[in-house]
Amino acid sequence: MDEIIRRHVPVILAAARALPDEEGLSAELGQVRAASERGYFLPAEDEAVRLRYMQYLAVRSALLASLAEVSAAADHRGWEEGLPAFATAFAAACVLARAAKFTSDLANRHPVLWKKLDEDDLCLGLPRKTFTRAYKESVLPLTLARFQAAVEFHGIHRTRIHALRSDPLLAPVIDLLESEEPWIESGRRAAVRRHFLYRIFSFRRRHRSAWRKVMFGMFEAAGTAIADLHMPGIKPAGAPKRLGPELRAVLAPHLRPGDVIVTRHDDAVSNLFLPGFWPHAVLYLGSAEERAALGVESPAHGGGTVRFLESKKDGVRFRPMDETLAVDACVVIRPPLEGDAVATALRRAMSHEGKLYDFLFDFRSADRLACTGVIYRGFDGIGPVAFRLKEVSGRLCLPAEDLLDQALECGFQVVAVCGIGENPLLLGDPAERAFRASRRAS
Repeated sequence: MDEIIRRHVPVILAAARALPDEEGLSAELGQVRAASERGYFLPAEDEAVRLRYMQYLAVRSALLASLAEVSAAADHRGWEEGLPAFATAFAAACVLARAAKFTSDLANRHPVLWKKLDEDDLCLGLPRKTFTRAYKESVLPLTLARFQAAVEFHGIHRTRIHALRSDPLLAPVIDLLESEEPWIESGRRAAVRRHFLYRIFSFRRRHRSAWRKVMFGMFEAAGTAIADLHMPGIKPAGAPKRLGPELRAVLAPHLRPGDVIVTRHDDAVSNLFLPGFWPHAVLYLGSAEERAALGVESPAHGGGTVRFLESKKDGVRFRPMDETLAVDACVVIRPPLEGDAVATALRRAMSHEGKLYDFLFDFRSADRLACTGVIYRGFDGIGPVAFRLKEVSGRLCLPAEDLLDQALECGFQVVAVCGIGENPLLLGDPAERAFRASRRAS
């Protein structure tokens, strides 16, 4: 259970900072007001609103997945071990509920926005009325009753839950719950006024397991949004990745420390709002022996298995090859650097390990990093390597496709391609041709 909580706490913290609020969406809210006055969105406004909505859905999906996994892993071992799981899952649920209320209130005030969010997008795999369906599911009486039951349980056991702050892993979760308490209390009072029957779960009599049943089902209906966010018809559910263990073993000898690997999952949520065929970048750190030869210190934990530095929803972490390269396709590009320059890039990038994931893709701040942020922070300004950030809806970022373009411009070379076409692994010139063909096809 501790490992599951450890894995999902960074997801919840990063998502809480990325979900919409009035301060963070000031520019977009101005566009919504302007569209309401004229009765429609201009193309640039349309693009900005759709981008923010897709980011919201992706963050929501990550929170729903965390809520489901933490709840599913909980058992009936009693309060002492059950409270950490409840606190973690309840924090995710509070953030989800607050964001859903903010978004639905905004759409209610601006029907033109509601209509826009309900449009289908076949390229992104979104059917019509996605927003309406998610809204209806979030206000089902049973969903509301479950949430209010969890709110009551939190109130009854607040002191014991807050005592979990002594655990360094849970301290930021408790801080998050404290920051949500004004919203929780206002929501509780509103629920009482509307006579929600949240007492049906009778926590005092069944305190050993009732919370788990609530957390299991709290967003059960809304969880269908996760399925909505997988590219339909791309591959069967549960189908294996094309880069299996054997192909990864064949690729490994061709990698060097400092290589940048840009990957693709055919059905990944990130494909919905990141442009192009190649959406995700990771940094190859090499083996412990290769790092030692460069004078780069290995991580204190897991040093023998660490091969990559990768930022995804659980944060910027050192990862083994079997985790990072369990993908459908990848392209390996090598920087025009040697020796000390490569070591400098690795050290710079590795200094960001442990940071939260940047769901907003805003590179102006370094306290959270998206996947390409690791590459940008590691390599920019070393030798001939220079990256230019791109403004997208008022935020400066570096999408993976732009990173590829700029990397090739400043001397990176395509080394290998896996998972494209009939040949599982291509090297050298054939790899570069397959890589360029993949981008034309997208």
